Order: sequence, then structure tokens, then C-alpha cells
Amino acid sequence: MLPDADELAEVLVDLAVPHEDINELVRMGRRVVDDPELKRVLERSVEELVQDMGEVGSPVDLPELDWAAGPLQRCFPVYVFVAALPYTRAYHRARGVPDDVARRTLADLGRNMAVHRRRYGRAGVQAPWWLVHHFRGELYQLGRLQFERARHGQRTARTLAAAGLDAAPGTPCLNLHIPDFLGPLSPRACERSLALATEFFARYFPEEKYRAALCHSWLLDPQLKQYLPADSNIVRFQERFRVARADTEPADTEPVQFVFGDPELPVETLPRRSAVERAVGDHLRAGGHWYIGHGWFPL
Repeated sequence: MLPDADELAEVLVDLAVPHEDINELVRMGRRVVDDPELKRVLERSVEELVQDMGEVGSPVDLPELDWAAGPLQRCFPVYVFVAALPYTRAYHRARGVPDDVARRTLADLGRNMAVHRRRYGRAGVQAPWWLVHHFRGELYQLGRLQFERARHGQRTARTLAAAGLDAAPGTPCLNLHIPDFLGPLSPRACERSLALATEFFARYFPEEKYRAALCHSWLLDPQLKQYLPADSNIVRFQERFRVARADTEPADTEPVQFVFGDPELPVETLPRRSAVERAVGDHLRAGGHWYIGHGWFPL
């Protein structure tokens, strides 16, 4: 189910896996193929991942690897995604998804590993559950932003229906995500992404009519406007959205994780090197809390 050593290295490069991790992943790949227990878990994982390929919202429960903690356990999801890659590529081809879009989308595996290394200083996959969306054809990288095929829930549907949109529960929507390590979140970059998304989904998923884009992120917490200038990229990004609902449960670790790389960092040690770092840290040090913002805009 895995390519041989030479081809595996090339596939890992295509998936933007950090170069310093490739040799060890190739070496451990032989063990995954040769060990009957590991091979069985790999086969079950791939079967679970690719069933109902392309179906939005289908539950996916990847088997947990009951293995001693170490690099193989941390990196095992890499082999699952590599083994599932032929199914993902077949789905992309059947839909006509351009090769460059597919490549940039699946390169999020490498980004995820870079996030893991930033936090822990070693190889691993930070959030395998997140990458399931990419390898099942549910999410696509289009310019600066990522767009996930999704469906309206009860609360959001009520909000949008009150605004006059045809958005019953279960109807299609696009969830918008902001990947790390991809430059500034400039208005121009966002406009380009939205233009690409409009064309992409109309061409390759014409049966799904998207009436709205949604975003659920700490970047939409309106308190950021108290700390950042009105012409900052984050504030201008916020201004694209209408409020879908307000959270009352603090989510202080979210900005700490995404800005500083580790949600467990002590608040008193957070650096103040940029306006965003100062905003996040100073607000927490003053006893404030951050919240996940929920926004939408019509398409």
C-alpha cells in the first residue's frame, strides 16, 4: 500500500513534508510495510478514510495506533495519507480538479508537520483529523485561503434565513480557513482567493449551490479592533463578515497557539514583537479573554 523507498521520498516532497523529516520517514516506512500489525492498522485506516470519498460530513474515525510513543506513532498518519493518495488523486481527476490546486491543497500535510515541529521541536503530525478533509476531497487551497465544502447547521441557517438567504439546514456552504506559513492576510490576497473560489466551485462542483461563506476563528473576535489599527489586515478581514453568533466560552489558547506556536506557553512570557503579539498577550495579562468569532458573508 506504500510506494517503495525511492518513490516514497518523491511523494513526501510533493506533499511538502519538511526535508529534515524525509529520511527518517522513508526508513520507518519499511517497518510499516513489514510489520503485520502496523500493516493491518494502515489498511483499516485507509479503508475508513476513503469510504464515501467526496461526501460532505461523512463521519471518519481513523483507528488509533496502539504503539509505543515515539517517532513512528507521531508520524504514522503520514503513511495513512500517502497510502490514500491514489484514491484522492482519482477523485480529483474525476472532478477535473486542476493539478496545481490539488498539489497546493495536499501540501497542507507538510504545513501541519511544520506546525508540529514549531511546537514540539520534532517530527510529527499536529492534527491528523484536520487533514482528513483534504484527502477526502472536501477542502481546497485556493490562493491565500482554504475553502471547505460544508453544510449549514441549525443555528447558522436561522441567522442567514433571517437575512433573506435561502439557507435551510443541510444546504451547502463554504467554510473559510486561514492557513499558517502563507504570508500576510492582505485584502488583495483575500479578494483573489474569493475570486478563485467562485470560479472553482462553479466549475467543479456545479451541483452544489453556495449561498454563503462562513468562518469560525479567533481572528473574528471584535476585541482585536481595540488593539490593532483600522487599516490592519486582520481588522479589514473582519470587516468582510457579518456576525453569525457570539461565543460566551473563552478560547484563550487559540490565539496563543496560532500566534506563538504553543497554546501552553505561560501568559507572562509571551513576546511583544509585533502588534498582534502585543494584542494577544497584553489582553490576557490584563485579565481579559479571547473568544472564537463566527462570521458569514453572502456569495
